[in-house]
Amino acid sequence: MSEKAVRNIVNLSGGKDSTALAIYLRDRVPDLEYVFCDTDKELPETYEYLNRLEAYLGQPVVRLKARGMGFDHFLAMRRGFLPSARNRWCTEQLKLRPFEAFVGTDVVCSYIGIRADEQRIGYISHRPNIKALFPFKKEGIGREDVLRILDRSGLGMPAYYRWRSRSGCYFCFFQQKIEWLGLLENHPDLFQKAKAYENMAPKGFASFTWSDGESLDQLAEPGRIAEIRAQFAAREATERERRHDVRLVDLFEDIVADESMERACLICDL
Repeated sequence: MSEKAVRNIVNLSGGKDSTALAIYLRDRVPDLEYVFCDTDKELPETYEYLNRLEAYLGQPVVRLKARGMGFDHFLAMRRGFLPSARNRWCTEQLKLRPFEAFVGTDVVCSYIGIRADEQRIGYISHRPNIKALFPFKKEGIGREDVLRILDRSGLGMPAYYRWRSRSGCYFCFFQQKIEWLGLLENHPDLFQKAKAYENMAPKGFASFTWSDGESLDQLAEPGRIAEIRAQFAAREATERERRHDVRLVDLFEDIVADESMERACLICDL
């Protein structure tokens, strides 16, 4: 009996890096599969971008979901304790577990879009049958290369990059305050839904908030909005003085990333 073939799978997040990797590998790796772990809490722009990618690839992106148990189920199990950088249960339950169930015991090469100009490690599967590969890191492909790949394909950047520096759930706890304001402005309905989760703390316990140090109610107060925007504009002006001929998308991503040393998992934030 012959050995079963190794499966080659690109993990997509709906972000620029994993999308560029899918395009880059399409004609380089045979029998590629493309998967996206859907939390049901994604931005509309993410689904639209994935649909466009499917059209470009000429192949469906398999949408994986936790079996009948979404974010609300796991949140209830944890009695309202929201996920955080220190306890990323959302990543484990809604991203890693569905992927591992999809793979089963098959031997898999899992292609991940971390770039050569990034210094980070991520929350990835450690199953012995799943081997994580980083083609961009191996080939020396950085952010400028990723943007060129996207431009040449005609896909460009996901629309949410106008106000957000990462893919992932609309209430991602890695969002900075300026990004929460972007959600409020672009998707006020989703902002209200995110705010409602903060009101789910068990009786007798301290309230849980997505943004450190303040609730979304406090963040959305007019005076606070003006303060956050002014602080971000000051950082933007400083960066523009320091760097010349810089694109807004690069500037925004760098400023937001510099506010926090921690980044999202390799499945979410690519």
